[in-house]
Amino acid sequence: MQTNVNILFIGDVVGRYGRRILRNEIDSIKREFDIDFTVINAENAADGFGINKKVYDDIEKCGDVLTLGNHTWDKKEFLKDVDSMPKIIRPINFSKKAPGLGYRIVPINGFEIAVINAIGRVFMMPVDNPFYEVEELLEDEIPDDIKIKIVDFHAEATSEKQAFGWYFDGRVSAVLGTHTHVQTADERVLPNGTAYITDVGMTGCHDGVLGFNKDEALSRFLTYIPKRLKVCKSNLRINGCIITVNSKSGKALNIQRINRSVNLN
Repeated sequence: MQTNVNILFIGDVVGRYGRRILRNEIDSIKREFDIDFTVINAENAADGFGINKKVYDDIEKCGDVLTLGNHTWDKKEFLKDVDSMPKIIRPINFSKKAPGLGYRIVPINGFEIAVINAIGRVFMMPVDNPFYEVEELLEDEIPDDIKIKIVDFHAEATSEKQAFGWYFDGRVSAVLGTHTHVQTADERVLPNGTAYITDVGMTGCHDGVLGFNKDEALSRFLTYIPKRLKVCKSNLRINGCIITVNSKSGKALNIQRINRSVNLN
């Protein structure tokens, strides 16, 4: 069994340009950083809102697990197709009657990695308590011999994300924040061995508003009249982070941000 594992996490992939960036860059990043395992947040992959089977098929080869968030149910067809997307997980603290899984255990190189998806409650939809749901999962369902555990915590409030990171410090290998689409500069390994970042960032257009055309977004704020948002296509960037984890202890050794400009021409 290899001692250190390099895990790549790609921040929210937004729309068709986000998917093109991902397909264009993923192999070179994997080679450059000797990546063993890849997780991608794909909750904005279909026109910026949700995911469907066609979009899943377009990007599933790029990663080992695809996580979601508050836009999980935006595409109605997802409800009937979710079982045909074996790499997808949705927030574990959604209703237990909801379709899909909140975590997956994936074998690689003679051992296993657990990936957990959870969603925050502050400024978000009503859901079960993410602290208790993830804690229960760790205590009752994930075997003790699985050392590497990665959590995508899809949340709005920085305070909730930081509290979540401290609560699980030493109990998971990484708590990686998603949802706000702006990469934060607070990556670090917490004292008990959990890699943490408040937000991994976004893969898509960085000259708009959270990956969407600024004109439509401005119109919403100025008039409060609903207007369909469309993804934009300038200042394309891929955001992510690389976490190096000791496979025997499950402790993170390092976390490094990726913020790379991409030219698709």
